[in-house]
Amino acid sequence: MFDEKLIKEALSNVFDPATGQDILTIGMVKSIKIDGNNINLTIQIKQNNAELKSDMNFACISALQDIYPTSNVNIHIVVDDSINNSPLPQIKNIIAVASGKGGVGKSTVSVNIALALKQLGATVGLMDADLYGPSIPTMLGLQGQRPKIQDVYGKPRIVPLDANGLPVISIGFLVEPEQAVVLRGPRLGGIIKQFINDTTWSPLDYLIIDLPPGTGDIQLTLVQTVPITGAVIVTTPQEVAVVDAIKAMNMFMLPQVNVPILGVVENMSWFSPAELPDNKYFIFGKGGGQRLANEANSILLGKIPLVQSVREGGDNGKPIVETDDQSSEIFIDIAKKLMEQTKLRNDKLAPTQIIQMQN
Repeated sequence: MFDEKLIKEALSNVFDPATGQDILTIGMVKSIKIDGNNINLTIQIKQNNAELKSDMNFACISALQDIYPTSNVNIHIVVDDSINNSPLPQIKNIIAVASGKGGVGKSTVSVNIALALKQLGATVGLMDADLYGPSIPTMLGLQGQRPKIQDVYGKPRIVPLDANGLPVISIGFLVEPEQAVVLRGPRLGGIIKQFINDTTWSPLDYLIIDLPPGTGDIQLTLVQTVPITGAVIVTTPQEVAVVDAIKAMNMFMLPQVNVPILGVVENMSWFSPAELPDNKYFIFGKGGGQRLANEANSILLGKIPLVQSVREGGDNGKPIVETDDQSSEIFIDIAKKLMEQTKLRNDKLAPTQIIQMQN
């Protein structure tokens, strides 16, 4: 008699070329039925692709006949090619971090939110989609490192770098730090698609995507390639930052895009000198983050003061949330609220669809 547990263990060594994950983990094995000397499997794939069907068929038969050489393995492959099927089924929530203008600390927020979510027990990945100004390698102390390439049935896949348990991908790992990234729209879109479709992301609770500022080709490619659970908008209290952030927010809220705004983070809210910690100087004004949250019909996830240790942590590759600095508590609180907002969004709203738009 065949043992279903052993069958599942064998199938965990068969990988999906589209995600790089084993077919058991990502739920491609829909049924296992044992009938005498027959092992009958139903495998679901996402594309009606003859090569993929053949790869799956031979890989499953080979894996099972390694443990049961005399078995008769029958594979029934079904295709789920629905137009809005996620290319990352192993990731529960994909959250874009966006801003209207540069220099508001969006990458700092992305890195520290990702690490804070991880500290709260979630499995988290980080994608640096700011292709023109990739700063995440510096912030995580990963400069000069290169991702490995994994072979899955003859197809190369990128393996993210690991930052203390946080899988990370960035164009900064693929070019020299001083090299100018000069790319037109189609090439930008191609890199984003590669980060999504050709990268082996492990099963995650959250994938945080650090977007470039504004509303350009990268943002459009992203919503056309993967279903975004929601967006976090980063701004300073300054009027000029808020006005630009409203434009970024409105892109996500377009009817054909329809990505929920999970919340707003206000950075550089005030300055407190180290020698006068109780004093608050509102250098960039007040209330911008709350106004933006009101415009989005969302919440203000938190306010981050202008603190030297936050800047130093980013420059030194030791993000503030991984230290015992008091500012780390702010990011932990933001992450808690983001988890709550994400759960609320998933409970109340249908999953976001991949957007079909004319370029």
